Amino acid sequence: MTSIVPVILSGGSGTRLWPMSTPERPKQMLPLTAEQTMLQLTAARACGERYDAPIVVANARHTDMIEEQLAAIGCRPQALILEPMGRNTAPAIALAALCATNASAPLLVMPSDHVIEDVEAFRAAIESALPMVEEGWLVTFGITPDAPETGYGYIKIGEPIAPGVNRVDRFVEKPPRATAEEMLASGGYAWNGGIFLFRADYFLDALAQHEPAMLEAVRRSVAEGERSGTHIRPSTRAFAEATSQSIDYAVMEKSDRVAVVPVTMGWNDVGSWDALHAISTADASGNAIRGEVIALDTNNCLVRSDGLRIAMVGVSDLIVVASGNDVLILPRGRSQEVKTLLEAIKGTQ
Repeated sequence: MTSIVPVILSGGSGTRLWPMSTPERPKQMLPLTAEQTMLQLTAARACGERYDAPIVVANARHTDMIEEQLAAIGCRPQALILEPMGRNTAPAIALAALCATNASAPLLVMPSDHVIEDVEAFRAAIESALPMVEEGWLVTFGITPDAPETGYGYIKIGEPIAPGVNRVDRFVEKPPRATAEEMLASGGYAWNGGIFLFRADYFLDALAQHEPAMLEAVRRSVAEGERSGTHIRPSTRAFAEATSQSIDYAVMEKSDRVAVVPVTMGWNDVGSWDALHAISTADASGNAIRGEVIALDTNNCLVRSDGLRIAMVGVSDLIVVASGNDVLILPRGRSQEVKTLLEAIKGTQ
């Protein structure tokens, strides 16, 4: 049986978790949800006899950090592809597919910064998808929604095509609140978690059909790039010519052989401090605290420090994060505004 090749996408900058997550050390490199970093947790959930060594696609500036973190858990990538610039997920996955040593191998594409609490459910969903993957289907995993989230795209689940596998009826862009509530009430929709399974060759065939210029640019970037051991450095000039597009927009929304495996697996993309608070272990007062923190008469707060001591008295429903020389304070429920805050900070520099 052909081994599954994990493809770990680690190019994100994780700015919504500032000040701990920065372009120099983004959230996937941090131990936000456990003792291990999110990158380490991602690699660990796809290892064992069913899985080959992973292909990691990452920002070149994080090379040493990635190798150190993976070595610490006994994981040696078969390839570390160092993107010269971010070009979104479609070109990143194309790099991995072109560099896979076995073109017919199933690629399990995973963002490096997601939480999956029920790894067994995830692996069972992968097994359900494999027969259709061998037949040429491009498979995505649909997360069972538990709230009318407006920050995620959705998948409308179509007719069954195999046990546990359905055709994708359509993809839905991030909806307004009222639409999200309607979809949740009607059933038959899943969150689009951005995790995929398909054979390298079939993905490249689909990309050649729908985005041939992008594929050609990525091919040239590999051909004209540099290789040193497991390190692959695509040509900057060629890779810059690849259109910056998500895999959903470039391929999944256009192909006629796209399937979804609905799965409940404790998934969270940890896209904000509020999201992290929701999945963190809290004390009797609802506080999720890490670092040197003194909290008196304090309720329902997320408090984190990697250095400074934080002292709080008589406050509720706050997010307080201290890292280096920066301190973030905002009410719970407004953590999506960190991006706006960062723009304001740039404007003062």
